[in-house]
Amino acid sequence: VALACPWADGALAALYLKGLEHVISHSVVHPTWQRTRPENPSDLHCGWAFRNPGDQPLSNSLGFGSFDCDDALIPDIVNNCRFVRDLYEKANDKAGKYSTPVLWDKKEGTIVNNESMDILKMFNSKFNKFAKHPELDLFPEHLKSEAEAANAWIYPNINNGVYRCGFAKSQEAYDVAVKDVAAALDKAESLLSQQRYVCGDSFTFMDLRLFMTLVRFDPVYVVYFKTNVGTIESNYPNLFNYIKDVYQFSGMSKAINMKHIKMHYFTSHPDLNKFAIIPKGRDVDLAGPHNRGKKAAAPPGCWAKILEFISGSK
Repeated sequence: VALACPWADGALAALYLKGLEHVISHSVVHPTWQRTRPENPSDLHCGWAFRNPGDQPLSNSLGFGSFDCDDALIPDIVNNCRFVRDLYEKANDKAGKYSTPVLWDKKEGTIVNNESMDILKMFNSKFNKFAKHPELDLFPEHLKSEAEAANAWIYPNINNGVYRCGFAKSQEAYDVAVKDVAAALDKAESLLSQQRYVCGDSFTFMDLRLFMTLVRFDPVYVVYFKTNVGTIESNYPNLFNYIKDVYQFSGMSKAINMKHIKMHYFTSHPDLNKFAIIPKGRDVDLAGPHNRGKKAAAPPGCWAKILEFISGSK
């Protein structure tokens, strides 16, 4: 996984929320994209690289910057690959996407899946006999229509909307995208003023999707992708408290690495930030108090902890 990528990070968060880290191991790539075939001058592909903690710092693909190999990195100990691209080619997939997350089958030696939504669904139900929290259902059947309706506006206008802003190739395309982002944020702010989660009282995969974009919005997207219609912290109080609420779920904070998030975006696209300069920004305490408990409903894992406490006190 890449801790910087909202899609891969969502899969990792689901792994933690379900309590599957003891049966499904994972590797963590360096946040700064590298030339994946540096020995071939005609192959200009840049992508995710595996490194060990303490390895020599990396520069961006143009040679600018120095970005350390920190303790959050976990190398590929299964195949000893240097790049995520190597995994795809080992699985005879040379289409060129080479994205994360990647779910790898150690026994068969191939890729099981690389679509974040599919992996979320697998983690949600296929490993429940091993899960520490099998009771958590990110895809509740009774909320299927609500989740699909929410996804229809959250994905194109928020999750993908920020990318449409950042990689727009014309003023017209940017103007449309940023208008969509602003309208969708207003809609989400209004929705979450009335209920705790996207689909009501139950935390679902749509909350993972929304949270993973919102938590990156102020530190990265406002500056880097020019989504400066406002900041979550200053202009969207319900969304800001929502971010803190979800961040404080048991296991969630382990999936959020703000250093990797900022390092990836600001160092991996030379056409947007040639010299790989990372803005300082300001640290926000996501572990601070919030008001979401007033919206009712308990966070994932809460009842399991309560029952465990009651059982232990007998």
